[in-house]
Amino acid sequence: MALQFQSASSAPAVPAPRALRHREGLRRTPRGARRRDGLYWAGSAVFALALAVVTTLPAHRVWGVCAALGYAGAAVLAGRTPYAWGRASALAAVAGSVLLPLAVLTVLGTAQSEVGVVEHSGDLLLATGSPYAPHPSLVDDFNPYLPGMALLGLPHALLGDIPLTDARLWFAAVFLGALAVAARPGGGRVRGGWRHGVLSAARTAVPADPVNPALLLASCPAVALALAVGGVDLPVIGLMCLGLALAGRSGGAVGAGAAMGAAAALKWTAWPLLPVVLVLLAVTAGRRAAVRAAVTALAVAAAGVVPFALVDPHAFVEHVVLFPLGAAGAGSPATSPLPGHLLAAHVPGGRAIAVAALAATAVGMAIWLLARPPRTVVAAADRVALGLALAMCLMPATRFGYLVYPLVLAAWFRRDRFLPSHGRFSVAHEPQL
Repeated sequence: MALQFQSASSAPAVPAPRALRHREGLRRTPRGARRRDGLYWAGSAVFALALAVVTTLPAHRVWGVCAALGYAGAAVLAGRTPYAWGRASALAAVAGSVLLPLAVLTVLGTAQSEVGVVEHSGDLLLATGSPYAPHPSLVDDFNPYLPGMALLGLPHALLGDIPLTDARLWFAAVFLGALAVAARPGGGRVRGGWRHGVLSAARTAVPADPVNPALLLASCPAVALALAVGGVDLPVIGLMCLGLALAGRSGGAVGAGAAMGAAAALKWTAWPLLPVVLVLLAVTAGRRAAVRAAVTALAVAAAGVVPFALVDPHAFVEHVVLFPLGAAGAGSPATSPLPGHLLAAHVPGGRAIAVAALAATAVGMAIWLLARPPRTVVAAADRVALGLALAMCLMPATRFGYLVYPLVLAAWFRRDRFLPSHGRFSVAHEPQL
């Protein structure tokens, strides 16, 4: 960007920052970008409608019909606006894929089975001090989540069966709240301001109709489906993103440890984050920062797990360890046709092969982590996303919904790229010194 220096008497009047932003924002997005925008929403509508046709789950069928309408409306709006990824399209998509199906499902009293499991665990925690049934027999009797997850079922246990105590709302609140805190230091927009009476403008202009990246993330079919039907993984993912974001801030080691510990108290899937973030902190902030984060994470996780596990250790092991491994006398309902499940179901000795492949992958990721440690938050997020994607493809008990982990981790830390650039501030005038 070339700067022109003129005397104060000859320099033209400098427009106010807001006016300059508005003028730059009025530049239209290229037609190809609008076409990609509309194609994305149209493809999402096709996916939602196809899911509604083929699924056997009532909650997913309701979501598919509602979401197809919302995505179709977003595609229409995308074709009528001169800006790619406009706010109107994103709002239409969120309304149709999250708000409408959530309202319909709440009225119908329908949700994914995980919602009932968490609410029941909250009832048990309040009544017995343990979120685990002592003698489970049916699949729905098992609670494979760590004790911290039962806290999201406590509103239902305390206030009864009313809409505001629906565990889905608390899943979403933790997920969105954690992402909001994680996004605080950098909102993706470029700041401009007055310095010594002159305009100091950033290089990338703010579009006239900017979309919040969180809206685009929430409207993504994988995330929107989980928000509407009750994805228990969302609060875990939100806290993982918060831990990564805090690890990238100066002095954020303790906060990162607290967020990671909270995620680790909810579900086993959060634990692979710990070594990656600790290595990141050791490389970028020093070993003392990594130790502080590790101590904090382990302390928070222990506070959320150990007291409740000690109430009934046998039930804890049966629910949280044996059931996910398929060794509790009841098969896990997570049976999506991914490689690990296909091996376990159709190949003699396939379960052992899948577990061996999973272990080999973990060892390989650990060696890579030590040999080439990540030095940025994005690199660390990519490392966790890749490791979880491989693990979830190789686990004997797995489902497609688990892939929301790598999707969010890979996308959230690149959220600034979702903001379209409609031009650049090309010149700023300063008086000669």
